Amino acid sequence: MKKTVAILCGGVSPEHEVSMNSARNIYKAIDKAKYDVVVIGVSRSGQWLHLPEDEFMALTSIETGNNGWPLMLLPGELRVIQYRPSVQSPVDSPEFPNFPISQFPKIDVVFPIIHGPFGEDGTLQGLLALLGLPFVGPNTLGASVGMDKDFTKRLLRDAGILVAPWVMLRKHETPDYQAIAEQLGYPMFVKPANMGSSVGVSKAENLEELKTAIAVALKFDTKVLVEKGLKGREIETAVLGNMEDLRVSGVGEIVMEKGFYDYESKYISPDAAKVVIPAENVTGIDVENIRETALRAFQVLGLEGLARMDVFLLEDGRVFVNEPNTLPGFTNISMYPKLWMQAGTRYPDLIDSLLTLAIERHERDGALQRTRV
Repeated sequence: MKKTVAILCGGVSPEHEVSMNSARNIYKAIDKAKYDVVVIGVSRSGQWLHLPEDEFMALTSIETGNNGWPLMLLPGELRVIQYRPSVQSPVDSPEFPNFPISQFPKIDVVFPIIHGPFGEDGTLQGLLALLGLPFVGPNTLGASVGMDKDFTKRLLRDAGILVAPWVMLRKHETPDYQAIAEQLGYPMFVKPANMGSSVGVSKAENLEELKTAIAVALKFDTKVLVEKGLKGREIETAVLGNMEDLRVSGVGEIVMEKGFYDYESKYISPDAAKVVIPAENVTGIDVENIRETALRAFQVLGLEGLARMDVFLLEDGRVFVNEPNTLPGFTNISMYPKLWMQAGTRYPDLIDSLLTLAIERHERDGALQRTRV
């Protein structure tokens, strides 16, 4: 019997469009002979909407009042409030009939592909747990820790895993720019603590650029990191599995002609960056060191399901973890699925593995005793 997958996409973060691109790729890759698919979009204002297939495939942004039909969330299930007609999706459309509440499909597993805050920071994972639904990716704690770059660094550092030196600043504090420069040296990278896709990230080569970079990062978060710039190769690898059985892919490299791998070079001007899979001129020892470091970091952070681990490989062979991405992109240019495809895993099989892992973890955790005796 086919299971029903809900793809959850959109969201209120600046990564809304990236999420839509990822969701379309996932939708196309899911084995429709094995799964029925329901698409749930979260609008920029935060409303959950049931999207018909034809509307979803054409959308780059979800707007309340213009797309889909509202959903009501109840602990233990998803239910329909009403089907509100829109210009794109008339209520009498034969492709999207006006189901009674009782006929809304029962969801067996969720693939949340909402990037950034309120998508991969633990808030959505906690909600899905309350709804009693299996979901792809880490649990609430793993998602929260993996999203916050400051907490990530502290845990990895305490576990003996190398991370770049950093200074953490809060919005209400007045930065001592000169002290930061003396402590870290130029160049520095300034990042919002809780943001992905390099949104709000800047490189600072001098004092004025540092001031500007901190001001930009504070637009996106109340906490920012100022990191020492490391001279090394930007290498990425992919981890797949629950705690009981983990697999690590080979390694890929981001090669920049100039500048750094920011949002524009990822999604707007992708020709500015070259993705090389497998990474070239990396020794077997270095590859194993990177893969082992990624696996250790995954375990230390309490992650499950999937993560892309971004590291720096220095000339002396040391591996520094840059950051994990616990809900990596699934766009046409995204490294995570490309790494697994290079390893011989077909895109539909990767999606199937992730959905299976989500269900297995849900069953494992559901078997825990919930009463005192």
